[in-house]
Amino acid sequence: MDRADEREARRGRIREAVVANGFVRAADLADEFAVSLMTIHRDLDFLQSQGWLRKVRGGATGLPSAQFHGSVAERMSTMAQTKQQLARAAARELVPGQTVLLDDSTTCLHLTRLLTERTPLTVITNSLPAITALAKEPGVSLIALGGSYFPAYDAFMGLHTADSVEAFRADVLFMSTTAVTRGRCYHTSPETVQVKRAMMAAATRRVLLADHTKFTRDGLYALAPLADFDLLVVDDGLAQDEVREIRRGGTDVRVVPRG
Repeated sequence: MDRADEREARRGRIREAVVANGFVRAADLADEFAVSLMTIHRDLDFLQSQGWLRKVRGGATGLPSAQFHGSVAERMSTMAQTKQQLARAAARELVPGQTVLLDDSTTCLHLTRLLTERTPLTVITNSLPAITALAKEPGVSLIALGGSYFPAYDAFMGLHTADSVEAFRADVLFMSTTAVTRGRCYHTSPETVQVKRAMMAAATRRVLLADHTKFTRDGLYALAPLADFDLLVVDDGLAQDEVREIRRGGTDVRVVPRG
């Protein structure tokens, strides 16, 4: 195994350790792999740039925070039944013949599985799992948004993806968010914000799917105020006074039971 293969294998094992343990110490990793602490820090810098983890003092963490959204596996397993409920409610907004924009969120990935019930549809997305799921569906005309691939998001992100969105116009956008704080949506990476803003600009109707836990989190990069969405689909874990406040801001709210 040459040096590049060794580096790739080591980084893969570091990713696995972060997912399994939530936190890893840089010094322990250096001892385990018999490499310098500087080498481990370079590994962590690379993995952080790819969205796999977040460096913290003394090591790295895979736990969600204002600067890190968590791994795809962690997000898929979190509030899974509630996300399914949100997806079912959102699917009722679809009309056959529409052009639909889907973001890379795991909540919208649940919605992907319901699209075949509303065909024919044209679907535009940057989510690789959604692209894979819809590629062979006869009732779906699929448009895949390219750009830089971010493995930790399992999606295409960044400037080129945002530019690709501008070539289209959609009837409806379905999107989720990392956090909602003081009436504004936030995300953990500028590349995500860049693409989602382009999607919002390209859609006639904007639907936000967010379970109630999103309203207890913080995010680093501001995306848009809730008032920029036509409809919020949320579960009944969100306090009623907050629901009323959102409605007063001009956004319709559909509340569904938690799974």
